[in-house]
This record gives sequence, structure tokens and C-alpha cells, in this order.
Amino acid sequence: MKLTQTHVKSPLLKRASILLVGECVPGVFPKIYKQFVKERIALTSCPEAENVGLIMGKTATILSCSHPREVTVLTIDGSPHCLALHSALNQALFVTREKTPTRHFVIADGKALEVSAETIRVSRYLHLVQLCIRKNPKILQQLRRHSLEQQRSEKKG
Repeated sequence: MKLTQTHVKSPLLKRASILLVGECVPGVFPKIYKQFVKERIALTSCPEAENVGLIMGKTATILSCSHPREVTVLTIDGSPHCLALHSALNQALFVTREKTPTRHFVIADGKALEVSAETIRVSRYLHLVQLCIRKNPKILQQLRRHSLEQQRSEKKG
């Protein structure tokens, strides 16, 4: 089901385990998706095609009205719009003050890797990301492995 088209009081959502998933994940990584969707209600969303404020508001309303047991986010690592899905959940929790347990996963190198809610929050503060790079400049070598943009920028430099 699409997140933005789902009724926030749907009986399916009441005290459910919800998987908030990037819309492209089921098609690009079907095996990982199938593993995560087991025993969860999947709500798909694409922040590139949908308003991020609407995604956050809809998520907040679901948290307040349906009181899910837990919410798990699954997206593709390196996608700036997928990052917004994680941020929308964090913001929805902040706004509603709900205590719903959450987990965040990104797919990198064909594997689902868990990242903390703090990682998502830090990613919004570029000066803190800059501090991390200064303290650990070798991270740029890992970035080169994953980012075509980084590879191209180094060739131009």
C-alpha cells in the first residue's frame, strides 16, 4: 500500500508492525524486501515523487491514531530522497511524542544494514558530518567505493 493513500485508522495498521519502505525497494531488491515484509504491513513511499511534509504528516497521524507496535524503515543507501523517509519518521516521532519502537535499515552492497536514529539526525547537520570526516578522513575512501559522484569529482580535481 502507498503510505500517502492509506487511511490512518485502517484496521490493518492498529497495533501493527509497519514497514515504511522506499517505493523502489521491492523491485530493485525483491529478496531483501520479502525478508523484511514478513509479519509487517508494508507502506511504500517515494520522497522524490511525493511531498516530504505530507509523508511526515501522514506518518505522524498513523502513529497517533493507530499506535503501531513498531515501525521499521527500509531504503536504499546513498539515495538523498530515501534519506528523507528516515528523517520523516524521526520527525513524526518528535512531533507526536509517541514512544513507538523504530528501526532503520539501508541496503548497501546488496545487504540490509541497520543504522541508528542518531545517524539519521546527524545527517541533517552538515557541520557535524564535516567534523566526522575531519576526524576520520579515511571515510572518503569508502565513499569513493559507493559514490559515482565522488569518483567523478576526484577525477576533475
